Amino acid sequence: MTHHLAVYDAAAFSPADRLIHAQVSYVYVPNRYVTQNMKHLITALVAVALLAFGGFATISAVQSSHKSAYQAGDRSSSTSTRATPAPSATSTPKATPAPTPTPSNVPASTPSSKPAPATPAPATTAASAPAPTAAPLPVTGTYPLHTNIVSTTFWVGEIFNASLSDGSQVCSTYNGQWALQHTGVNMGTTPSSASGCPGSTYGGCDGVSSGTGTNFTCATEQRVASNGYFPLHQPKPLQNPFYLDLPYDDVNDSVAFAQRCNVIPWAAADNAKTGVNHCADSSYSYMKNAWVQITGPNGGVCYGQVEDAGPSSGSLYHDSAYVFGANNARPANKSFSGDPSQGAGMDVSPALNGCLGFAELNGDNDHVSWRFVDRASVPAGPWLNVVTTSGVTN
Repeated sequence: MTHHLAVYDAAAFSPADRLIHAQVSYVYVPNRYVTQNMKHLITALVAVALLAFGGFATISAVQSSHKSAYQAGDRSSSTSTRATPAPSATSTPKATPAPTPTPSNVPASTPSSKPAPATPAPATTAASAPAPTAAPLPVTGTYPLHTNIVSTTFWVGEIFNASLSDGSQVCSTYNGQWALQHTGVNMGTTPSSASGCPGSTYGGCDGVSSGTGTNFTCATEQRVASNGYFPLHQPKPLQNPFYLDLPYDDVNDSVAFAQRCNVIPWAAADNAKTGVNHCADSSYSYMKNAWVQITGPNGGVCYGQVEDAGPSSGSLYHDSAYVFGANNARPANKSFSGDPSQGAGMDVSPALNGCLGFAELNGDNDHVSWRFVDRASVPAGPWLNVVTTSGVTN
């Protein structure tokens, strides 16, 4: 898709403990038997003692088993108890319009997936990585869940066209040399007079490239789990291929920049961690490289980093109500969506497109659920093979 922001002018003990009853049988020994035969009494007393000892041993063993299970559960949930795991998306026929927004505790409804075309054998592959996690991890921060959001696909190097102000992904709003730094490939420079990405190096492509100069093109491709969803026809990327954008540009949008330290939940913690208050620093972004947890149409959970702003148009790159709100609001953007009830609210990379099981390689009708996550909550997966750490680059 060619609608995200490339250059923006201004953007007790309780596993249900069961009551354990040790059934101890009482042995009644009539007096007449005691007087008749003392051996019987001794035998009975020994039997009682053995029964009692066995009951207590059984109780102790069962209680010990429950205690171990409780302690193991406590350890596994100690990372956080505040956040609600993202639901797995359910499937509905692709032609059916998406339902109206649902509360955050209700699983998102997503269109069904259709088989994507077969992919040619890779020319260069990255190391194999595990498939998406089967269920979301608890998060250490309290970040709202956004459900049933339309997501489209974009990619580094997509549709190089110097005449389009927001149609060339040779740059992003946070990185004027995105294609070059992501791929390391240099095939020329966009003219300084160009309205889109002026002065940016082109030639890098997170997909299938062809042509040179003004005839250069960069098409997307299906990604596969066996390759860790990495590019199949390009060298191993220098930055994370699991990237996305959201419609909040905290550097180039004047409204977003002015309000960012009041609405971005981790801004204060970031300032404390770095020891510098960056709120008024226009060369610093709190959004770039932020981690996002996404549940896709296939029900899988994948993770990616924010590396651009969009999808949006005009002056809507400060949609804080949607991006940071807790009421599961729909995006302010009304465009780039096949769902008549809402506009697109996220663009994802080809790696995330494949990982999340999108029905189309470059469509506008796939739905996701998402939320921000702290870096400490990101589990092992192909999204950690290469992590982007660079800051804002002109």
